[in-house]
Formats: sequence, C-alpha cells, structure tokens
Amino acid sequence: MVDVSTVCVCVSVHLCCVHVHVMCRQVFCALCSNLKIRLTHLDGKEGRVCVTCHSTLMKSEHRHILLSVSTTVIASAIFLIFRCFSLRDASTEETKGEARGANGWGTSALVSSSANLIPLDGLPPILTSTGVKGDYTVEEKPSETLLIQELESGRAKSLVFVLNANLLAMVKVVNYVNRKCWCVTTKGLHAMGQVEVVVLLQCLPEEKSFPKDIFSHFIQLYRDTLTGKVIQHLTLSQFGGSFLGSDEHAGFLYVRATLQSLQGLPLPNQPYLFGLLVHRAELAWAKVFPLRLMLRLGAEYRFYPCPLYSVRFRKPLFGEIGHTIMKLLVDFRNYRYSLPLVPGLTVDLEAQRTCIKIPNAGYNELMKSLSKSNEHVLAVGACFNETADSHLICVQADDGQYQTQAISIHNQPRKVTGSCFVIFSSALKASAGYLAKSSIVEDGLMVQITVETMAELRRSLREMKDYTVTCGRLDQSASQELVCLQWVEEKSTVNKGVISPIDGKSMESIISKKMFQKSEYKENGKIIRWTEVFYLQRGTRAKGAVIDSAEHNRLTERIARAFCLALCPHLKLLKEDGMAKLGLRVTFDPQEVGFVAGSNGLPLPAQYLNALDSVLIPVVHSRGRKRDEEPILMELIFYILENIT
Repeated sequence: MVDVSTVCVCVSVHLCCVHVHVMCRQVFCALCSNLKIRLTHLDGKEGRVCVTCHSTLMKSEHRHILLSVSTTVIASAIFLIFRCFSLRDASTEETKGEARGANGWGTSALVSSSANLIPLDGLPPILTSTGVKGDYTVEEKPSETLLIQELESGRAKSLVFVLNANLLAMVKVVNYVNRKCWCVTTKGLHAMGQVEVVVLLQCLPEEKSFPKDIFSHFIQLYRDTLTGKVIQHLTLSQFGGSFLGSDEHAGFLYVRATLQSLQGLPLPNQPYLFGLLVHRAELAWAKVFPLRLMLRLGAEYRFYPCPLYSVRFRKPLFGEIGHTIMKLLVDFRNYRYSLPLVPGLTVDLEAQRTCIKIPNAGYNELMKSLSKSNEHVLAVGACFNETADSHLICVQADDGQYQTQAISIHNQPRKVTGSCFVIFSSALKASAGYLAKSSIVEDGLMVQITVETMAELRRSLREMKDYTVTCGRLDQSASQELVCLQWVEEKSTVNKGVISPIDGKSMESIISKKMFQKSEYKENGKIIRWTEVFYLQRGTRAKGAVIDSAEHNRLTERIARAFCLALCPHLKLLKEDGMAKLGLRVTFDPQEVGFVAGSNGLPLPAQYLNALDSVLIPVVHSRGRKRDEEPILMELIFYILENIT
C-alpha cells in the first residue's frame, strides 16, 4: 500500500523527500513547491508555497502590501479585525492548525495590546477598502486636511477610524434637517454588552478639524463596560475636563430616537442611542430628572420630542435650581435619592379626564415607591408618552422662575398631552368643599386628595386594581374631572430591531438582561464574553418572570461557563471565519430538553457543535424535567474579542 502522505498531489509520484504546504495542507515534491513569498503567519518572512497558492496570492496588486509590510501594531490590529476574504479559502486549514498548535501563529505578533490607539496629536489609524470585497488597508497617520476635503466633497461612505482592536468609529458629514453635522458612531460596543452610540454634532462655520474628543469619549465608554457600567435611555456620561473646546460641555445625555426623522443617517445596528451634549449648568437636571431636560431641548430647537443633534457653545437652558417643586422630591446636593420612576408609566391629559397608565410589569417598581414614600405624599416619575401628540415642559425664565409650557407634533391638533410626573398629596381637608383638586405644576400633575382617599388609593395599587379620583367641588358636578389609574398590558418596545444570530429570529419585545462576567475565558489572543440573555416567551408565564429566580440564574451561569470553556480552543478560528457573535438557545420543556447554537443566521459547523455536545449536554440535563413547571426558553449571546489591555 502506498503511503498517501508521501505522494505529490500534482504529479502523483511517490517521493522520499516531500514538502507539506502550510497554506493548503497538501503534499508536494520540491519541484512543485519551489516558489517563495512573504507570509503574515511567518511575521513577514518568506515561506515555501505551491504554484497554485503563489498565483492566488499574487493576483491582486495590493497583496504585496498586505503580506510584506512590517507588522506594526496598527496594521496588526486591523488585519485581525478584517480578515481578507480572498485569502480565506487558502488559509482555512492552516488556521485550524494554528488554533491547535502551541507554536502556531500567535496573536501577540499581530495585535496591539493597547486599548487606545488615539495619538496625542493627529488622528487615529484609518481603515480603507482596497476595492476588493473584504480587503482593507490601514493608514497609520492620516492627513486631516485631505480627509476633511474628502468629506466635504460628498464622500458616500463613512470614514472608519480604529480606536482599538475591538472598537471602530465611523465618521461622516451629513445634511440632517437642513443642518450640516458630523455623524460619529461606534462599532464594537455591542460586543462589550453596551449599546452602540451615535453623536450628531452641528458643524461650526468653516470647521477644518475632526471633533477628536468624541473618539476619546468612546474609549471611555469602552472602558466603563469592563466594570459593568452601561448607558441606557436618559442616562448621563460625563467628561473629565474641557471637551470639544469648552469647559462648559459637561457630558452626553443619551436618548432613544422615537418620532424624529432618521433619514440620511448612517446608523449602526440596533440597539443604539443618540448622545446629546449637556451644558455644565444643566448637569443637575440631567442627573435627577433627565426627561425635563430632554423635552426642554425639544422646545428650544423646535423638535418633538427633542433634537437628535447637539450644538456647541450654546447657552444653558437652566440656571440655579431656585424654587421648584422638585426640591421636595429629589436630593440636588448629594444625589442620594431622586423621583422614583416606574418604567412604562405614562400620563394622558385630556379635557375633563386624566388617565395614569401603569404597566402590569411595573408592579414591583411601584410597590418599592409605595414602601419608600411618605404616607401623605405619593410621587412617581412618568415616561415620555409616545402615544400623546403633545407634552408638558418646564421652562426657567430669566428671573429663575419655572413656567409651564407645552410642545406638540408639528401641524397636528393637540388632543392628548403627556406629563413628566404625578404627585398625590393627602393635604386636602374634608371641610374644604372639594372631592379632590387637580392642577398642573411645572411639567407634571398634582392631585390633592383627602387622607381617606389616599388610603383607598394605596390599597387599590397594592391589590393591582384600577382606581378613579373625582376632582372638583362637591356642589358642582358638571365641572368635575376624573383622574383614573389604570393597569394596562403594555406593548413592550425593548430590543427593537434586534435579531438572533442563530436564525435571524426577531427579539423585539422580548425581555433581556445584560451580563458582565467576573471571570474571563481566553485563548490564542482571543476572549469570549457572555453579554446578554434573552428570556423568550413560552407558555403562559409572563415575560421576564424567571429573571429573578436564584436557581435559574445559577443554571444560566453554568450553561454560559460551559459554552465558553467548550469553545475556548476554537476562538481564533471562529473569529477569523466571521463568527464573532454567537447565540445559544436552550429549551427546558417537560417534553424536550436541548439546545441549538449558531452565528450569522446559521447553525454552527459540526466541529463546534461536537465540542459543545460533550460539555453542554450534562449541564443542561442536570436540571432534569419538572412536570409541574412551565417551559423555559432562553437565548444567551456571546462575542469573541481581541485580548487587549
């Protein structure tokens, strides 16, 4: 029998001296593999290749640049982020060997260990396409003047700056609502368990430099996620010092786009938030009552509910706190407490009737507010009411006094007006001749009731029952108004536009929870992170009802740990094959217990599923089948990243 390992695949001659080509893993004689070329996995040194592979590598003019350039930290970082597709088939087998072998192609030779590639002077490295699909080159010190000229000439695609091996910044100059704006977005924060960020910044007249401070702030957001600090709708991130040329620029207030136009904006994948520049004098409101600031910005720039762009060097919209009802409800000095907020709670103000809609899912949060509140006062913050056509806002005049105004959708009649908060006070005396009194205070609703009515109201809320307060004089029934508290099944708007990496299933309205692992799973210069778990609807169980189960949380953590450990030896190959985002869907059902894993809308290849089977099956089946429990279906999301410091 002929040993096939010693037969040249080209001429089928049995040889005593053979060469195994490291690119295609085929066996060749010396004649058929006598060509050499510089190879990246040899740190730019020449290596022997076969005639076929040599021809493939030499086809593109740019190949010499990619393979012979010295492996600077910048070029190395980019090469791992954007693997050249034309080399993919030729190098797949070699990569498999590298993932297993101790002396394989090490990441340390290719990736910068720095978490910040922004130089003190100049711009970060820029990534450009060579014109061949999947192929990119990097320019380490790009010319700011040339890039500005390119943007002003109407460049169609965004410039791509490399902030570190895991984080990019996409930059484009856009015409948004008749304003020339910088559009700067992140790409890579999803992999850290963070939302992507969009900053629309109105350009200054004759501006000839990039708003580089935004890049540095993106790096800060990246670092914050390592400690579990994430940004959400109406949260604030602050700057350390001068920002974008002014000490008065204090931070970004992050908002979700609702009714605003997004036409012409190059946006990242969902979820993402827009950052609005906050003046230092507005910091207190951004911290304790951000909805007031958001709507006030809308009134200032005539956008409902707020603009998505920021203006530098503007005047503050609020000054000294002064006399406001909020001083009774929040701690402006030490920020130890603030107005409690029930997610999803909205207020509809209509003629002769006000409806406070409380989502069933907000019961626990409302009970917390009840238990912490003064027995004579119940105050709750409301959310922006997307179903209303107008909203109350609060404006601070030049004399420091607060005034009530309203903003509305352009060219639409006002029928329903939203409110920012509601306060129930039991200070009304029975002898006053009123059933109850309601009034607008700043940008909220104040309802004065008797002590007896307050007791009934609290009892109804605890029992999750609707309740109606009749306001007006006892002897004037015709002019009486109703304040109704209603429990509603809110239509969830979470995870809008998010899809599963397993099969493309929509995750919209499905409750999820961000995860931040204390331990890291890394190998071959890569790290795998568990970033999120989705609790998919099954049976009649309410969405998210299993989130707080200690037993369920422990099981979920064990499953995530097993998944990470099973794939650790394959991280390098997975990422280079474009499978950096992974999903694991686990089913616990009396009739079925199992899992499915995938990436890019397809199941994982068999070699990875086999690795998962041996580790995951014992963990999944350790829970056992419980006939008395409803089915549980959850999906865990993982990302593979470069190991940087």
